[in-house]
Amino acid sequence: MPYEFEEILETIRMTEIEHFDIRTVTLGISLRDCHDRNIEVTKQKIYDKILHYGKNHVKNAKEVESRFGISIANKRVSLTPISIPFDSCSLEEYLEIAKTLDKAAEEIGIDYIAGYSALVQKGMTNGEKELIKSIPFALSQTKRVCSSVNVASTKAGINMDAIRMMADVIKQTAELTKDRDSIGCAKLVVFANAVEDNPFVAGAFHGITEPEVVLNVGISGPGVVLEAIKEAGNVDLQQLAEVIKKTIFKITRAGELMGRNVAEKNGVPFGIVDISLAPTPAEGDSIADILKIMGVEDVGAPGTTAALAMLNDAVKKAGLMASSSVGGMSGAFIPVSEDQGMIRAAQSGNLSLEKLEAMTAVCSVGLDMIAVPGDTPASTIAGIISDESAIGVINDKTTAVRIIPAYGKKFGDFVDYGGLLGKAPIMEVRNLSCENFVGRGGRIPAPMRSLTN
Repeated sequence: MPYEFEEILETIRMTEIEHFDIRTVTLGISLRDCHDRNIEVTKQKIYDKILHYGKNHVKNAKEVESRFGISIANKRVSLTPISIPFDSCSLEEYLEIAKTLDKAAEEIGIDYIAGYSALVQKGMTNGEKELIKSIPFALSQTKRVCSSVNVASTKAGINMDAIRMMADVIKQTAELTKDRDSIGCAKLVVFANAVEDNPFVAGAFHGITEPEVVLNVGISGPGVVLEAIKEAGNVDLQQLAEVIKKTIFKITRAGELMGRNVAEKNGVPFGIVDISLAPTPAEGDSIADILKIMGVEDVGAPGTTAALAMLNDAVKKAGLMASSSVGGMSGAFIPVSEDQGMIRAAQSGNLSLEKLEAMTAVCSVGLDMIAVPGDTPASTIAGIISDESAIGVINDKTTAVRIIPAYGKKFGDFVDYGGLLGKAPIMEVRNLSCENFVGRGGRIPAPMRSLTN
């Protein structure tokens, strides 16, 4: 479908008054050919390959920004899940690799590099256990490295041993980065049904079925959707869904156009456009504000989940009409710390952890950038992860938990990271134990819907 000049101009107008930007252009790089018996050789191979493909990534993206007048907020890199090509490494060697990734990311001028990851939904190798144990040290000793671990899938079920291990990792990461409001946890995602072409950090990684190198783009635009709903006025919900779809269609087209141009400049294939609505801490760039303008008094009110489901569905339908290359997670994100409306709702007590969990059943990802008291037990965190995993597994969708047990903080306090990570109120967690449940270990079997062959 050709791009019309008027269509581009309309999108540029969105950038001027409605906070529209391309949220990320993420270069996916395979590291599967970088292993060597000598860890020093391995590190050099990793560093050289990232620089080979990524040295002009930021420069090329900025040139495309200038050409079209649309901002690209982030230029990032994702890598093959590190535990796969380097499965024979020890904890100490994984930590050396993490530092190499951090050095390479700094050299090419990006803020985050993702893929310090493992896929353990059915079981763990010795190397995967070593990587998982290294995560707190890697995230506390680097600035740019992001980590993710997939612990469940519809096909495999829910690995409760991995979940319990990750709960301990999260607690340790919080303690090791306590001098920075436990920021290490903001760079760590626990997934169910993780996708291989997600361009959004911190959960991005370059899947094993992906090509040698690829460019994926993630769009944004909550502010654009908000303004469109305001302009639509008092229409019924079916008409409102059409307004949202038409708006998302336009920004998806812009996102793909930008992504393809960055890929061409980098000399790499274009992969997918992720059509997720990703908020920022900026006023007017909020999923919560969209839900409120749709008619609920505040996020957390009755009707919130239905409104979010309608928004998410309209986003997906429009994206599929606009592009044949839709991928990633594609929907609406609800990270508390990165959305001013969500922050206010949580601070006022209108939005609880339980209501957020219900909302995650109908939108992209899951409990994202949730800050909880630092003394929250590891078993409780494991229970929260298992609940969110169950939503993903039963509904055959991607869900995730990015939770921050902020060291030394209690309910009513804040953590403040600035920038896109934003500011999060410490949310209340129910003082009810699930220790005996998560302590059983083992694997919750895959559901009936896994039998699709």
